[in-house]
Amino acid sequence: MIRLLIVDDHEVVRLGLRTLLENEPDLQVAAEAANAEEALIQAAHYLPDVAILDIQLPGRSGLEVCRDLRQKFPQIRAVMLTSSVNENFILEALRAGAAGYVLKQVGSDELVRAIRAAHNGELVLDPKTAARVVARLNDLQNKAESDAFRDISLREMDVLNLVARGQNNREIGQALHLSEITARNYVTALLEKLHLRNRVELAAYAIRNHIEERM
Repeated sequence: MIRLLIVDDHEVVRLGLRTLLENEPDLQVAAEAANAEEALIQAAHYLPDVAILDIQLPGRSGLEVCRDLRQKFPQIRAVMLTSSVNENFILEALRAGAAGYVLKQVGSDELVRAIRAAHNGELVLDPKTAARVVARLNDLQNKAESDAFRDISLREMDVLNLVARGQNNREIGQALHLSEITARNYVTALLEKLHLRNRVELAAYAIRNHIEERM
């Protein structure tokens, strides 16, 4: 039996969910809550298997409840059930430890499957949500890469390109008319700027980000 905690500030929503979910033989609504404080009290008392959380709650948000549940009761799997498809909310929910992000527009069968999947340790995202997450993560990755390259000087780009070709400090110095010590200093600066540990990681980074195409 999967024991549930429903957290939503609208009584009619909680009633509807209870009616829907308790028709399933393996689901039991152990408790309900209308706000964050009630949710944490009920979670401590009933220790449900899955908490179904709305994001928009009076006072503290469902995202904060999710984070608190993850810290205090890590065995409780949190599923965000909301009408918001805001990608920032989705990413914040995942960072807070949510096991799922499901839209209220889904059908009853999808919601039940999501609860069971979350209980089994799976990450649950409906297709629309997943597409937004992937797009947002790609944007963040591209921005991070652009920010990193913006901090790199043209000379450092030359050095990075030669590191990617497997050249050592002496060879880099000869190619760029620098001393070996200066070439080494450039490599050290690149490692620090890109938060990498060694030349192997630096070369892999350069190749992965197509450094030659940026020259």
